Amino acid sequence: MPQIILVIGAVAVLGGALLWSVLRYRRLVLRHSALETAHTRMRERYSVITNADEEAARIVAEANAERARAAADGLRIVADAEAERVRAAADAQRLRAEQEQSTFAFQQQQALRAGELRDLQARIGQLHAEFQALDEEANLQSFGFYKPRYDFADSDRYQARLEQVRQRQKELISAKAAAVCNTEWTVNGSRVEGRKQTNHTLKLILRAFNGECDAAIAKVKYNNIGVMQTRIRKADEAINALVQIQSCEITWNYLELKLDELSLVHEYQEKVQAEKEEQRRIREQMREEEIALREMEKARQEAEKEEKRYADALRKAQEEAERTVGAKHDALMLQIAELQRRVDEAQANKQRAIARAQMTRSGHVYVISNIGSFGEQVYKIGMTRRLDPMERVRELGDASVPFQFDVHAVIYTEDAPALETALHRRFQHRRVNLVNERKEFFSVQIDEIATAVREHHGDFDVTLLAEAEEYRKTLAIRAERQQKVQIPSLAVPIAATPESSPVATA
Repeated sequence: MPQIILVIGAVAVLGGALLWSVLRYRRLVLRHSALETAHTRMRERYSVITNADEEAARIVAEANAERARAAADGLRIVADAEAERVRAAADAQRLRAEQEQSTFAFQQQQALRAGELRDLQARIGQLHAEFQALDEEANLQSFGFYKPRYDFADSDRYQARLEQVRQRQKELISAKAAAVCNTEWTVNGSRVEGRKQTNHTLKLILRAFNGECDAAIAKVKYNNIGVMQTRIRKADEAINALVQIQSCEITWNYLELKLDELSLVHEYQEKVQAEKEEQRRIREQMREEEIALREMEKARQEAEKEEKRYADALRKAQEEAERTVGAKHDALMLQIAELQRRVDEAQANKQRAIARAQMTRSGHVYVISNIGSFGEQVYKIGMTRRLDPMERVRELGDASVPFQFDVHAVIYTEDAPALETALHRRFQHRRVNLVNERKEFFSVQIDEIATAVREHHGDFDVTLLAEAEEYRKTLAIRAERQQKVQIPSLAVPIAATPESSPVATA
């Protein structure tokens, strides 16, 4: 682009010079034409002169002289134009050379800047990668799955292994194998002073590295284990880089032991949490069984009381029937039959309560939903051994959720844990919470649950649609309020009408 501009400028200069020369030559031609015209007028004017030949010769001589001067002027103009053209060409060539030189310098500068930009972009990318790896907050939204390195069965084994790793770290430090110096230094010509200085340096870098590792281990959680591993590795690299000129470094074995300690602490905390969850589940199961046993014992006692009451009434009716005859006797016999039926029913209830208490696996499997709390097509499949399973459903719908649960099915079975386990396995891949299996919520169609129950249990009653009364009423109230906000009332305020004003009424 600069070369094109230079050429255009040179052409413009040459064109201007040529135009100026043409205009000057044209003026000379016009001047010659004017002289010839004057010569003609003078010849006409002085045609009566006696010595006409002399006069004509003189005029011709003047005209020739004028023509010669005009020719000389024309040649001079042409020479000036040619000189101007040469100067313009030289200027254009000089400008072209300067432009080429400037372009070359600009290209060199641009290439240099492009190289610097690439280096800066590479450095920015490197720093960004390090920042992403070290920034804990930036990684909280991307919880990667951590694969355990040890996966011991209980927390005690983690604790024992953790003690072994820490003991191994102490042994490396005692053996001066945690941090080493590969060069023997002298201070003021003394090797003893050099070893003393080296030991101070090694102790300093170990203290700094241990501090970084302790801070990372103290902050390790389920969602930042990768960040903390990277932080320990970066601390090792940074400290080794600082003492590289002294040929000192933290050994690879000590670094691996610190990473092992980090993993063990993390997995130990996870195992302790899992054991707490298991203990909580066992306590909740024991509580459910205790409540169920209390309910069964209460039902047995009530059945025994009812049996005794009906038995006493039956005995009295039988004794009275022995002393009566006629219609009264017949009425007493009908009453005795009814009392005998009630006694048999009470005995059956007592036996049933005793059998239920002896059967530790009998209970109810329930299927419930809560659209307002968890959305459509989310169901909880649970189990209870209580005599009244709705009591358990009401407990689940307490203040911890905004709406009550809707019951779709309650199935009594002599092996409730087996049916519950079969349903959970059937819909394992449809769990809402894939980490904590105690959360028994599944994203599944109610028809699929009904089909699975019939396969493992048989026919049963199921409610396909959730009533969700409180939730639907809430939606209606919210819609009504929204409509009132969007469509304001057109009525005139009472205070604005003259008829309703106290002054106007008076």
